[in-house]
Amino acid sequence: MSDARPLADQAMEVALGLAEEAEAAELEARALRDPEVAAALAQARVRLSELDDTATPEALPDDMWARVAARLDAGSAAAEIAPASVPQFDAETDTILPANEPRAPRNWFIAACTGLAASIILALALGWSVMMRPDPTVIAVLINDTTGEAVAVVEGTEENLTRVTLLGQAAVPEGQVMQVWTKPEDDGPPVSLGLLADNRGTALAVEGLPPPGPEQLYEITFEQAGGSPTGLPTGPILGKGLAKEPL
Repeated sequence: MSDARPLADQAMEVALGLAEEAEAAELEARALRDPEVAAALAQARVRLSELDDTATPEALPDDMWARVAARLDAGSAAAEIAPASVPQFDAETDTILPANEPRAPRNWFIAACTGLAASIILALALGWSVMMRPDPTVIAVLINDTTGEAVAVVEGTEENLTRVTLLGQAAVPEGQVMQVWTKPEDDGPPVSLGLLADNRGTALAVEGLPPPGPEQLYEITFEQAGGSPTGLPTGPILGKGLAKEPL
């Protein structure tokens, strides 16, 4: 992967699935060693998370490619009929044209323009949604003390919205869940920000907390189903880290 390209651009290409397989694997490997790369990759994925959340993953039917091939074969058979030998119906004039007279192309042009306009509107709407996300005031890369690997990235906003992005599948013990914690005050107790369901990142919001600041501790622990019974961390720590202000 070329070092000349900005790290943010490399991360966005990987998040979008546009990078070559080897380039994506290289950046993923660097993310496990370098917190800066892990943060860039996580931030790119978080910015695209709204698009992922709007679609439910679906498996392709077993006969999917057979159906596509059948459609293509049917299209090829229809194309073999010479259009000049078949009378054409002109919807614009509501008349049937002679066999060798071409149909006016205006309807096709209008349909193409309509489809293009709809695509542009959709792209603008999705772009506006992503751009209107509040920027994080602090970012923390959570490190696993045992492996030394970055396991998650936490982004905190001024409005106390906390976005958590996992950097890999966590081996959650059976019957337990992942719980996110922070310490708004150095000498105060940890405060639960919420649970992570389905081994994936999420956005968490807790009212009554002060805005997050630099050096604020974040961590993820394994707790019993439903969360810690004591309101404090009790299980093993998946990862922890201190928040930093992004440039």
